[in-house]
Amino acid sequence: MDQQRERIDFDVLFVGGGPASLAGAIKLMQLAKKKNISIEVALIEKGAEIGSHALSGAVLNPIALQELIPDFIEKGCPVETIVRGDEFVFLTKTGYFKVPFTPRQMHNKGFYIISLSKFTKWLGEIALELGVNIFPGFAGKEVLYDDNGKTVTGVRTGDKGLGKDGSPKSNFEPGIDLMAKVTIFGEGARGSLMQDIAKKLDIFSGKMSQVYETGIKEVIQLPEKNYFSSSSANDVHTLGYPLGFDTPGGGFIYEMKDNKVTVGFLAGLSYDDPMFDLYDEFIKFKSHPFVAQIIKDGKVLQQGARTVSTGGYYTMPKLFVNGALFTGAAAAFQNTPALKGIHVSMKSGMLAAEAVIKAFEENSFNAETLSYFQTLFDKSPLKDEMLEGRNFSQALARKGLIKFVHLGAQYFTKGRGIIDGMNTEEDCTTLKPLKAAGETGKAETKKKTFDGTLYIDKLTGVYLSKTMHREDQPCHIIVRDTDICVNECYEKFKSPCTRFCPGDVYEIETDEKTGKRRLKLNFSNCLHCKTCDIKDPYRNIKWTCPEGGEGPGYTMV
Repeated sequence: MDQQRERIDFDVLFVGGGPASLAGAIKLMQLAKKKNISIEVALIEKGAEIGSHALSGAVLNPIALQELIPDFIEKGCPVETIVRGDEFVFLTKTGYFKVPFTPRQMHNKGFYIISLSKFTKWLGEIALELGVNIFPGFAGKEVLYDDNGKTVTGVRTGDKGLGKDGSPKSNFEPGIDLMAKVTIFGEGARGSLMQDIAKKLDIFSGKMSQVYETGIKEVIQLPEKNYFSSSSANDVHTLGYPLGFDTPGGGFIYEMKDNKVTVGFLAGLSYDDPMFDLYDEFIKFKSHPFVAQIIKDGKVLQQGARTVSTGGYYTMPKLFVNGALFTGAAAAFQNTPALKGIHVSMKSGMLAAEAVIKAFEENSFNAETLSYFQTLFDKSPLKDEMLEGRNFSQALARKGLIKFVHLGAQYFTKGRGIIDGMNTEEDCTTLKPLKAAGETGKAETKKKTFDGTLYIDKLTGVYLSKTMHREDQPCHIIVRDTDICVNECYEKFKSPCTRFCPGDVYEIETDEKTGKRRLKLNFSNCLHCKTCDIKDPYRNIKWTCPEGGEGPGYTMV
């Protein structure tokens, strides 16, 4: 569509309003002031507000925050509680036992439990005070390049006011071309712009396949007297049931203030059973006697879902190209053994800011100059932290007990293990056909009655996520060939999209008279987790951004 578009020029543009971008923007403004460099900085976020798309397990190692804002408590950082002790529990189907020691990477005593939504909102306020131009409700839709296609020059935001057929409505607003000397991408796991850059500039060449987990998280209101009233530990992690040994993942329960808890469950997308239903597994987890005693008499206040990139060091892209840097979860910055990504993402953004300042000092923004980001990373303790988890997710993806041999070896060798550079299959390739996998694990959870209060169904979860999409717009979920969905994929895998999606976006409808099947997309339910873009066995689904300002509206998770 040829439209006259507004162009706005900045010196630096951050894409994404998560911890990496916000910490990077704050650090950049601090350094610019210190060095007396005049710099115009902008940040765009596809959510309606900063924090509205922020979802996390929310234990914060404050090391990066202390460096960035030493007086963060005095400045009103929204801390929920301080971790007073860790509890590591292995769940069997009907019982449990507490592991006598917590792995060193998961020692959280003294760290902070936070709401990532509140935390990123607060970081946004700090960034605004320092002069960052923040534009929530603007989704980056297209990467802009120079004439030779080798240099990133900015981002085009998505059009607003398009009808279902893609034609402009009366309230149509064309996207804006936001130009910058340096664009810093921090759009989170499986970023759509990062995927486009990868196709054009090959930033993942020679890298291992990314590994993903999808998590579902709730904030639950508990009565005044609850499990944590007398527990010495308020940071609980679980392994085992309902996932068993062959599917990576586990659960967590963190104490928040005002008798609230955050309950989360993650499962690795390397699973092979096409009948695996993430939401069912989450309900099984909540129904387990150990978890049920903690959340007894509770009420779900908010729910959300998100995909996490856990592949680590060997899956990281090239961190720099002409005119651009890559930070946060988009660039696989994650300490998977510690189950933490916030401080890692923040530090990546802060290092990127240092590299950008050097580029302005030299008035050069090509890849050679911006490679200073890589140099800073290589000299930083952040690299050591990433290296310790470099084979962790890959070991977890191994089937059977052999994974524990690999994990044990990694624990004592600071991440190297038996095989240094463990590769794994892409998550979209691991499903087995129905006959090979067996239709396992689907009946047990169906017996659970949803009470609408503590145990809620998917659609109630979508409602509590405050997810909103204007339905009269082009569908942002692109299914390249629906015939594959209703025929080949249905026959071979029985349409796994209807189970791996935590928002009930995908439905298969069958005509009772003709037996003909059709795919129905309820895209207004989309939680922006991007599981479909990752796990679809035919790579037939492409997730793109809807209009800016839409999607989840998290405030507590």
